[in-house]
Amino acid sequence: MDKKKFYPLWLLGALLLIVSQVKAQDAITGVIKDDTGQGLPGATVVEKGSSRYALTDVDGKFSIAAAKEFPFTLQINMTGFQTQEIEIYELTAEAVEVTLKTANLLDEVVVVGYGEQKRKDITGSVASVPIEIKSQPVASVERLLQGSVAGAVVTQTSGQPGGGVSVQIRGNNSITAGSDPLYVIDGFPINNDYSLTDAGVTNGSKINPLSSLNTADIENIDVLKDASATAIYGSRGANGVVIITTKTGSKNKSSVNYDAFYGTQEVIRTLPLLNAAEWWSLRKDAAANSGKIATIPSVSGYTLDTTGAGTDWQAAAFRKASQQSHNISILSGSDKTRLAVSGNYFKQNGILQNTDFRRYSARINVDHQYSDRFRILANLNASNIRSNVAPANIVSNLLQTPPALPVYQNDGSFVINSPFESALQNPINSLYNQLNETITNRFLGNISGEYTITDGLKAKILVGADVVGNKQNRYLPSSTAEGQALSGNAIVGTVSTTSWLNENTLSYDKDIDDKNRVNAVIGFTAQTSESKATIAEAAGFATDAFSYNNLATGITSIAPRSSANDWSLASYLGRINYAFDDRYLVTFTLRADGSSRFGAGNKWGYFPSAAFGWNLNNEKFFQQFKKISLLKLRVSAGTTGNQSIPPYQSLSQLAYFRYNFSNTTVSGYAPNTVPNPDLGWEKTFQVDAGFDLGLFKNRLNIIFDYYYKRTSDLLLTRTVAGTSGLSDFYNGQASTIYQNIGEVSNQGIELYVNSQNTTGPFKWNTIFIFARNTNKILSLGGGVNQIIPNINMPSIAKVGYPLGSFITYQADGIIQQGETPLTPQQNKSPGGQKYRDVNGDGIITQTGDRVVISNQPGFTTGLTNTFGFKGFDLTIFFQASIGGKLYNQNRANLELGTGYVNGSKVLLNRWTPTNTNTDVKAAFQDPAITISDRFIEDATYYRLKNLSLGYNIPKTLLSKIRIETLRVYVSAQNPVTWTKYTGYDPEVSLNGQSLINKGVDSGVYPNNKSYQVGLSLSF
Repeated sequence: MDKKKFYPLWLLGALLLIVSQVKAQDAITGVIKDDTGQGLPGATVVEKGSSRYALTDVDGKFSIAAAKEFPFTLQINMTGFQTQEIEIYELTAEAVEVTLKTANLLDEVVVVGYGEQKRKDITGSVASVPIEIKSQPVASVERLLQGSVAGAVVTQTSGQPGGGVSVQIRGNNSITAGSDPLYVIDGFPINNDYSLTDAGVTNGSKINPLSSLNTADIENIDVLKDASATAIYGSRGANGVVIITTKTGSKNKSSVNYDAFYGTQEVIRTLPLLNAAEWWSLRKDAAANSGKIATIPSVSGYTLDTTGAGTDWQAAAFRKASQQSHNISILSGSDKTRLAVSGNYFKQNGILQNTDFRRYSARINVDHQYSDRFRILANLNASNIRSNVAPANIVSNLLQTPPALPVYQNDGSFVINSPFESALQNPINSLYNQLNETITNRFLGNISGEYTITDGLKAKILVGADVVGNKQNRYLPSSTAEGQALSGNAIVGTVSTTSWLNENTLSYDKDIDDKNRVNAVIGFTAQTSESKATIAEAAGFATDAFSYNNLATGITSIAPRSSANDWSLASYLGRINYAFDDRYLVTFTLRADGSSRFGAGNKWGYFPSAAFGWNLNNEKFFQQFKKISLLKLRVSAGTTGNQSIPPYQSLSQLAYFRYNFSNTTVSGYAPNTVPNPDLGWEKTFQVDAGFDLGLFKNRLNIIFDYYYKRTSDLLLTRTVAGTSGLSDFYNGQASTIYQNIGEVSNQGIELYVNSQNTTGPFKWNTIFIFARNTNKILSLGGGVNQIIPNINMPSIAKVGYPLGSFITYQADGIIQQGETPLTPQQNKSPGGQKYRDVNGDGIITQTGDRVVISNQPGFTTGLTNTFGFKGFDLTIFFQASIGGKLYNQNRANLELGTGYVNGSKVLLNRWTPTNTNTDVKAAFQDPAITISDRFIEDATYYRLKNLSLGYNIPKTLLSKIRIETLRVYVSAQNPVTWTKYTGYDPEVSLNGQSLINKGVDSGVYPNNKSYQVGLSLSF
């Protein structure tokens, strides 16, 4: 063998050996440990000022190239631990050993509105959603608050994918004005206004505007609850403030991240209903007890089943539905620039046939330090949402449609109508063939410049826009009962809303000396919004082929509609935080808001607050209590406001009318409202007292608050007297006017406990929350004692009771032979429902025998346990609501027992002359429902909200495929619920936009339980 031929290879090997030795000598090695001495895998070691970084291995060891010049700084970061920096002065063979301290909850930096503070310096009541909860796969951000933030009550108003969620923080402050909190997304304040995504065309659940936000982009969620924390938002802070901060890149570090999951969903439970033979027996009994004979109607093209099982409409309507999400993000950064770019695809099929929700979204966040003094920030988000919505009343229809009716005719086409007395449509036909879609495009973004004038003093200008365009399409083909009479009906509508924001602030943050620290902000902001809507409609189509795409071919002309409105808000704000010696904390806030929504003399509102804190643990006399690492006492008081009413309510408005002159129809206008120039702010005064307690080196942290809120000058609607001659032409109802009348109070307690139970190889952390709120209506103004918005519903607003209480008769068993028939129902014979004679006058009347029943829960709670061991992580999240009540309207319909519609299985135990020992009334053809407490049920529930098990693949395996981190997991949402409630789900409400109607379960799209498998990787 000729060695000269291999000389280049020998040379290459020698060079590689030399390079490897040089590299080994120029590398800094070390180990990162926790306070128990265990190595910490996955910690990031960054050389400050460069792009070099390293990750620790499974034993906590790392190796990183040394800088060219000494000294230099290494920064060590790891979730759950305090960031630590070490100086490297020379290159040695000795390994660096660093012990990270467990992160202190009270040292966290929290966004508090126009600034940040460490939690230990906060004087107000501020809560944050734990990282364990933020990882849940949900469609909208509000659902992350449930069971994780004390005092936040989250109600599922619809299980429709992307559907409504109602949030109240520390109770209901208003009655007919908006009650949801203000959401601030990367500095842009928005109300979760459903009109933004509702052109007024689709029939069914409204799509949640906040579902446009990709939850995978969220870095932090902070909730401001008391007046000291929310007063900086003044007129919009009365219902609390939810501050959402999205992810940004990291300095001198880059990563590409991919997160995905796929899962299935199913209805939590179905309701036990009569089959065809059982229903036909009920129908015959009801007819016989009413002196009639039940007959089978004549039908053509299909056969009615009155002897077998018939159709299970729930089984035909509900399905196991898929759900998936794919999110990719690029996080990068240098000394001067941090960049985050992400894209998301989310698709959720509904558990009802032909319903779904799909979202595409993209985000760019940039933080660029242009110079030592000037910084530029941009947060830009765009999304496209498309949803097929379940038609209204579809759930009620599938429960009530007689099981004797088949889904399909003999030729395979859908049966259209029920041939029985109730005019019910085939719900499966409606689900499949109605087109009921909504499409929303949204851009939400802002760009700001921050200039450092001098040490600690910064000026910031922010300009932002929120542009929302919604298009809705609805088509009722002639093959459906809804479209048959019109030979097809097509409706197209659009609504576009553009909001502009400008904020100009001056902030000062400085440690004056060793004992005095000041943080202050002043500013001026302006926001304006304009909306325009249009609806076009036609009917009478020769074919259904064009759907809504060719309105001109409809032979029946329907007048188009359009509208426009705008509003604006100008504000001055100021806040100062002062800390002395880390012992005494003071916060003063003042905001002045001018709103176009109010009368000429009441446009401006002023919202002050003050708060005080005392860190007792920093007092010399307190040093003897070694187990207590932190004890801060807090007290605050202040006023916030609410302006959440439609524009122009202080003005006289005109309505369009048609008039007939000499047999000719002419157009005209006339007033339909009266002006109210005195209309002004709804104001909430709140006091809060609490403490923050840290024990055992802050391994146990406890936060407690007591609060009292009183809302006065409610923005309450009143009906204008019919003698005024005013009416709401379009709605066919009496005209209403907003007035500042009435008062509501809320008081309660909140408890938050965070415990690091174990550290080391096996980690166990527990978070527990508890909240109790008591709501009471103090006044409705003008001598009015109660408001009943709908006589066919149980809801009432009554002085001395919580908002959304029920007014009902009290069921008192069944009328037996020889008993006085105490009932307002038509059926007064034995077997009828009997009611309690409350006033003892021998008859049952609305005025004398109905009682008011509270529906508010006694308390809400959440418990999260997180475990970690050698790459495995397990999260178990329980959530509960105790003591609340629901009016089960579905049950009331299903126990009517007329035989006109299907019924509940409990009707098998109905009263008959041979079955008198029962609480179920006899079958009778009386179609009227008597609202009684029989259908008010205990809505207490305990729910396993989330169960997640994950595993982080060891880095020694990942290094071979050049992946930094890889986590695989399985999870379950709502897998188990413990409740006595007999409906689909105790976590429901008929209408989240009307607080008076809360607590009514009437045909709400049911919630689901779901199971997912997913992965998260970065490289």
